[in-house]
Amino acid sequence: MTTFDDRERGFEKKFALDQDLKFKAESRRNKMLAEWAGAKMGLSGTALEEYVKAVRKADLAEKGDDDVFRKVKGDLAGKGLKIDDAEIRKFMSEALAKAVLEIESPK
Repeated sequence: MTTFDDRERGFEKKFALDQDLKFKAESRRNKMLAEWAGAKMGLSGTALEEYVKAVRKADLAEKGDDDVFRKVKGDLAGKGLKIDDAEIRKFMSEALAKAVLEIESPK
């Protein structure tokens, strides 16, 4: 076993951990986003829980955040709510930062 092999394994392990953190943080962000949008649409209880699931599922449609953004934007517009794109994107960014802090902070 060489030092190079050890370093390679270390990088692979870090990459896997980073991907896991990214997945968890984005999932948590999507939940916060769905709750925020759901509140604006007047959803609560089971309807809100189902909406959270739908937003999380929308994130699987394509790579990146645009699929989630389009879902939430379309749903808000469908309810007659005119929320600026920048406001949605700002909330998504803030929610992701909060999710990362929550995941990384010691419990």
